[in-house]
Amino acid sequence: MSRDSTTVIQLPAPLDASVRVATPRANCVSDPPSRPLGPIKLCHFSTVHTELKSRTFHRQCLPLAAAGFGIRYVSPVALEGSWDGIEFIPQPRGKGLFSRLLALPSLLRGLRAQGADVYHFQDTELLPLAFILKMLDRRRVIYDAYEDFPSMALSHRRIPRLLRPFAAKMIAAIERLAAHCFDGIITADPFTMRRFAHTGKSAKLVFHNFPNLEFFPPPDLLGPKPYDLMYRGGLSVRAGTFVLLDALRLLADQGRRLRLSLIGYFDSPADKSIFLDRIRVLGLDSQVTITGRIPHEAMAQALSGARIGISPLQDVPKFRLNLPVKVFEYWACGLPVIASDLPPMRPYFQNVRGGLLFPPGDALRLSRAIAWMLDHAADASEMGRHGRDAIVSRFNNECEVRRLRDFCQRIAAIP
Repeated sequence: MSRDSTTVIQLPAPLDASVRVATPRANCVSDPPSRPLGPIKLCHFSTVHTELKSRTFHRQCLPLAAAGFGIRYVSPVALEGSWDGIEFIPQPRGKGLFSRLLALPSLLRGLRAQGADVYHFQDTELLPLAFILKMLDRRRVIYDAYEDFPSMALSHRRIPRLLRPFAAKMIAAIERLAAHCFDGIITADPFTMRRFAHTGKSAKLVFHNFPNLEFFPPPDLLGPKPYDLMYRGGLSVRAGTFVLLDALRLLADQGRRLRLSLIGYFDSPADKSIFLDRIRVLGLDSQVTITGRIPHEAMAQALSGARIGISPLQDVPKFRLNLPVKVFEYWACGLPVIASDLPPMRPYFQNVRGGLLFPPGDALRLSRAIAWMLDHAADASEMGRHGRDAIVSRFNNECEVRRLRDFCQRIAAIP
């Protein structure tokens, strides 16, 4: 096969020796806490997320609660009371950044009342409040930098273009201060951890967004496949979904009228209008189905409704660092995957042998990779089995949670 449709089978070296202290250990064993502890009370707090996020809730809080942690979930999520061992403390839903900032004093009082052993948060806008919790109240604080926020600022459309480099530098500087002040720093990948690994004395942990197998049963239990192609995530230029539409049009011109399921969200109503116009211009209305955000509990069933998973991310700063969650979820559902050839995923494809890589932004090469998989159904199915086996044996949430549990215990045990 040509380069654009060749499976990569060479086994990789370790992902990054320079940050190996923050990457998973093969046996999932961590150092014990410095003193014996009883049940730990962890408080996760947010002002932004009005829905249960799969990382914080399904991959972190639920498993920690099952492990005996007392979890308090302080957020604008419309839930109250106890559920699956997690106590929900609802917060007002701010209509914008300014209203959320005005609500911070009330949130601070509420957090103090929790009396938690460890406080855990993700929102960058909560960094000032977290500094108060740490510096004035002497609380133990963990900052979960689950995205590379400085690189995101460089392309954030709500920030004026001329101010984006300054905003990126400011966020990076504040995060460096967090690494000096807070007790723990978590990232979702070793590439983002590079900025923190040798900064400050805070404990460091890479907690990968690998699937929680409680929500991803064996593929043969998940039903029929009405779609040929599946994409889940942001529907935008940077996510490569316009490239995917162009590839679908190229395949239609060859007589392959494939069904594509898009599960995701738009950055704005204007972006949605542009995307729908593009579908109409390309004549793909009958081939494309768009579904909005769905509960994480329904994700496996939805993703399994296709034969091939697609991750067409563009070559932008954010995606040169972050691991796309969608790829691991496709593999968890037994799907072969076609993904952009970007540094974070390259070692996984070499190891797993679960799909094909194509040059980012190249609709022709993407269309050829799709055609190859469709024409080699047995090989594609084997790739899907490799992917599922890799998730079950290595790249799943169980090992990550063990390390997170021990990480929180060590922080709670700090004198």
